[in-house]
Amino acid sequence: MLVIITLAVVGYLFLAGRSAVAWLTLIAVFGGIVLSDLLKLAFGRARPDVVNHLARVFTTSFPSGHATLSAITYLTIGAILARSQPLSTISVYFLSLAAFLTVLIGVSRIYLGVHYPTDVLAGWCIGAAWAMGCWAIMTYLQSVGRVEPPGPL
Repeated sequence: MLVIITLAVVGYLFLAGRSAVAWLTLIAVFGGIVLSDLLKLAFGRARPDVVNHLARVFTTSFPSGHATLSAITYLTIGAILARSQPLSTISVYFLSLAAFLTVLIGVSRIYLGVHYPTDVLAGWCIGAAWAMGCWAIMTYLQSVGRVEPPGPL
């Protein structure tokens, strides 16, 4: 689902003539996916066995891949789209929607019993830090003229 949403947003940005923003979005999201995979491999923490899992899982627990990837994808796309908007109300909408989806997915992982709350919290922190870094890169690239300045999409 995250790949489909990413490709849909990137496709829209290309069609809207915002190719630099589209490439930045694509690189940021897929770079975040690589980061998430490397972190899960590095930590290798076992899943909780306190309750029966309501979903079948086969990977390690820390950090939560769903929480990390949703935060990386939604918050990064939200931050980049918000940064590309001239109107603050649209920027707030993008960021609010991204945060809502990220929280919803993280909470679902705890509800399903497949993660400790700390797994999800770590995923959110990693994703939020990644998105803030992408926001900063977008801001810098706009200031030096390498990416289109804020404007209507």
